[in-house]
Amino acid sequence: MDRLTLSDKELEYLTNKTEDRLEKAVKNIHQKIYDNSILKNSLITNDKLFLFSGLIMAGLQTEGVTQLKSENLTSNDDEDDNDGQIIIRKIKSFLNKRKASREKMKMITSLLSPIFTKRLLWQNINGQSLIKSLYTDVYKDILPLLESDLQLDFTGKILNSLNDWVSIENDKQNDVVLTPRYITQLMAKLAHTDKDSYVWDTAMGSGGFLVSAMDIMIKDAKDKIRDSEKLKEKINQIKKHQLLGIELLGNIYILAVLNMILMGDGSSNMRNDDSHNVYKQLKFPANVFLLNPPYSAEGKGFNFVKEAFSQMHSGYGAVLIQENAGSGNGLPYTKEILENNTLVASIHMPNDLFNGKASVQTAIYVFKVNDPHNEKKAVTFIDFSDDGYTRQNRKRSSQAVNLRDTDNAKARYQEVIDLVLGNVPDTHYYTESNGKLIRDRITLKGNDWTYTQHLKIDITPTEEDFKKTVADYLSWKVSQVINDDQND
Repeated sequence: MDRLTLSDKELEYLTNKTEDRLEKAVKNIHQKIYDNSILKNSLITNDKLFLFSGLIMAGLQTEGVTQLKSENLTSNDDEDDNDGQIIIRKIKSFLNKRKASREKMKMITSLLSPIFTKRLLWQNINGQSLIKSLYTDVYKDILPLLESDLQLDFTGKILNSLNDWVSIENDKQNDVVLTPRYITQLMAKLAHTDKDSYVWDTAMGSGGFLVSAMDIMIKDAKDKIRDSEKLKEKINQIKKHQLLGIELLGNIYILAVLNMILMGDGSSNMRNDDSHNVYKQLKFPANVFLLNPPYSAEGKGFNFVKEAFSQMHSGYGAVLIQENAGSGNGLPYTKEILENNTLVASIHMPNDLFNGKASVQTAIYVFKVNDPHNEKKAVTFIDFSDDGYTRQNRKRSSQAVNLRDTDNAKARYQEVIDLVLGNVPDTHYYTESNGKLIRDRITLKGNDWTYTQHLKIDITPTEEDFKKTVADYLSWKVSQVINDDQND
């Protein structure tokens, strides 16, 4: 009933507040793991990912299954009858009731079972198992937040929290960098996502882009469909048929599946596979492409973009990528992409976007798919380095909140969306007069896509420049006279 009366602004505030509480709760539980010498030295990052995921799957309320409570965990010190076995049975019930495919159930249980059969987790230590101790915290502090009916990229919060302590596979290559939710929302809007979109992400990570896209699609459906039965059918269609994600890393894939199952099972079209090998097998009518690729891939990740666009007949793509991929490091893919697609916008992003997790300078490149680039076409370049947010380094902060709106960030994000979509914005922070907005041509060489390459610096001296030069000279001359007098 409360949600029926909340405005979009109030819902956004509630979502941010809930995500902050969720991240703080995850941090506290992970700190407990970190402080336990047995767990700290025995569990690698993947183990922790699977441990968190399994405890959450086992505890979520599921129709037809009695919810697992802390007191149901017996802490039996027995190889065949212990808390780990209880968790595994509950995970299977959860997946079965959520109608996960047999293949998906087999894959998930094969990843999780080795964790919950570890003796160090289920053995009785001082009256209870470590599983029971950790589940008690999950049951009390995390599950109520996940059952709030808000669209949360909660597995991204888990992964980001684990990153505070340890690096993960391919981390040195910046291959696993979780895109913040406010950026996934921005990109989904830049790509014209609506209720009729078919959205895919071929390096989906924990599924953050798909969560944001699904949220936008469902909201659009609710705004435009008045008949309750038709709305219900449309939402089911969106979740089961209009989203597709592919992820190579099994440990990240399981987070994406869990993420989308919690959204009402948008996990139907999620593949644990190498996207380069499955494109020809896919029969998905994608018209929205969202991506933050592994930057160590060919063309800094633009090989993913070229392959995806080659399978699309129309629509838009928004790609968050290392910015210099657009100034030559993405060749030959950037040049080849322009042969069949139009670069609509190039957005220079804040250099602390990933807040210490990755040090690369990024940009969002927006494309119109299956429309060859015309050299006379104006491309929109935006300096979005000052986006209105202040970020804290989460490693140096004891607070879960690491993002603060300190200068009208919400309005600035909406202004960028309006500028790229061709709307008249309500605010005017990014303008051609102040140089933060540039409309310019690019060549078809694929190496002149960055904002700074189109920034024109006026070197013509002004009267103010002349006055400053004269003032500096007079100041120097006076200082010389004073020094001469003192030496005499």
